[in-house]
Amino acid sequence: MKVTLITGASSGIGEAFAQRLAAEKHNLVLVARSEKKLHELCDELMLKHKIIAHYVAMDLNDFEADKRLFEETERHGMQVDWLINNAGFGSMGDFAALDLEKELEMLNLNISVLVALTHRYLQRMREQKSGVIINVSSTASFQPVPFMAAYAATKAFVTSFSEAIAEENRPYGIKVSALCPGPTDTNFFAAANAVPFSAKGMQTAEDVVEAALNGVRKGKSTTVSGWTNYIGSVFGTLVPDSLVARAIGSYLRPKMKKK
Repeated sequence: MKVTLITGASSGIGEAFAQRLAAEKHNLVLVARSEKKLHELCDELMLKHKIIAHYVAMDLNDFEADKRLFEETERHGMQVDWLINNAGFGSMGDFAALDLEKELEMLNLNISVLVALTHRYLQRMREQKSGVIINVSSTASFQPVPFMAAYAATKAFVTSFSEAIAEENRPYGIKVSALCPGPTDTNFFAAANAVPFSAKGMQTAEDVVEAALNGVRKGKSTTVSGWTNYIGSVFGTLVPDSLVARAIGSYLRPKMKKK
């Protein structure tokens, strides 16, 4: 049975992907830590859209979680035709003052787990000569971001990695895309203990998913969600990193002092 596997599926962009793709008749495997939320979401989607929705409640930061997830889908005979690597989190603050263990957990989830799941399911996609992989990155990936230094660096990896393997796998009929949303109306800022941007101009998670699916249809290896965010991403690649970092640092430094 072909399925779409979505990590970080219990809320925000991950849940929006689940809602949208269930409406398009994708059978789903939803992964997150909250069993209650996943159970309720699966029941809702199965009832509403007459699809099959399976959930796996796990912390992907746990030792060999990616391996256990892969073995779970293999054991149930699920062919992961779409993989959406959405699980991840951010942090904000003076790097020297942030909790090191939490920063390393972020690097593991945002990078290592994403790479591991991509590698495991890519093998099967190559055998089938089809598949879609969407790696959720960020507009923060296009420049260094003081006071979000490690987070932005993880997303720079995700975007670069996705663009590279998109080309590697093009001859196999597999589409790989880095999805780069800007500020989105989710719980990201609260979870990251981050200074929130103005709600005005924020995209919804549904807007981001719509952009992602349009990007896949067009065969884009990188999709920036929202026109304003796209202009910002282009600006970030044209201006020297040192100047961008100085400007962002000057903007955020007084906000950090008020936290």
